[in-house]
Amino acid sequence: MRQSLLMEKYPVFDMTLPKAETSCASVDEIIAKLREKIDAHPKVAYIATFDHYTHTKSIDGTVAENISDAKNIVFCFGVALPNPHVLAVRPRAIGVADMGDSFHLTFLEPPMEVATKEMEAWCKALADKA
Repeated sequence: MRQSLLMEKYPVFDMTLPKAETSCASVDEIIAKLREKIDAHPKVAYIATFDHYTHTKSIDGTVAENISDAKNIVFCFGVALPNPHVLAVRPRAIGVADMGDSFHLTFLEPPMEVATKEMEAWCKALADKA
């Protein structure tokens, strides 16, 4: 995974996953594997899957030519609610885009290191072919 600043202010983790390195053949299969990880974690709650590609196309929005599908899986670690400010950085989401010969996975850096490590591990585990 690579960490960068999006638009010079948002700390983002992203990973390019060549299709040859995963058993998943579609964005839906990637989302399903991430959902398994979310459902198996005792402190994480699945919220929704958002079809960003279909939504953007339906409102005549712009989608890069090399993106053929894009979805976000939304969930929450929410192990503490120490003040109302943390609501601004919850829930979490991992975005998955089909780029033709690869998938691109990305997420905004969580304010909890344990969440960052878990999300990073979930994404890296998708590279399940030798």
